[in-house]
Amino acid sequence: MKCPFCGHPDTQVVDSRGADEGDFIRRRRRCVDCDRRFTTYERPELSMPSVVKRNGSRHDYEASKLRASLSLALRKRPISTEEVDAVVMRIEDKLLTSGEREVSTEFLGELVMAELKKLDKVAYVRFASVYRSFEDIGEFVAAIREMQGPPLRRKT
Repeated sequence: MKCPFCGHPDTQVVDSRGADEGDFIRRRRRCVDCDRRFTTYERPELSMPSVVKRNGSRHDYEASKLRASLSLALRKRPISTEEVDAVVMRIEDKLLTSGEREVSTEFLGELVMAELKKLDKVAYVRFASVYRSFEDIGEFVAAIREMQGPPLRRKT
């Protein structure tokens, strides 16, 4: 690693430690030329898959678009920012661990719906109505029934 102070191309690692639950490695380095010390952080470089839209166009994954969709569905719902952040992280983890270089908007939408179904039922129906392009009230009723599960039997 090149020294950030003098530009010399040779530095030595003085100390290495895992940090932040092992997500990255912190290294203390010393320049062999000017003897100054500095810290570097090493972490794996992971790339999110591209998103393939219904029309076949490909776009880079953007967390801001995912967050905007979630925010719209969760508008005026009692869900904290921390909970939304956790949902985004879980979805991104699933995208990264899918091992795919490209994912469809349908796959991404299903991940969002699965998370919203666990988080907030109203937000789930809101998102589903846009995602699945509901045309009439019957489709809303079907989504609500799907979310509720099988009807309970009454004892007589």
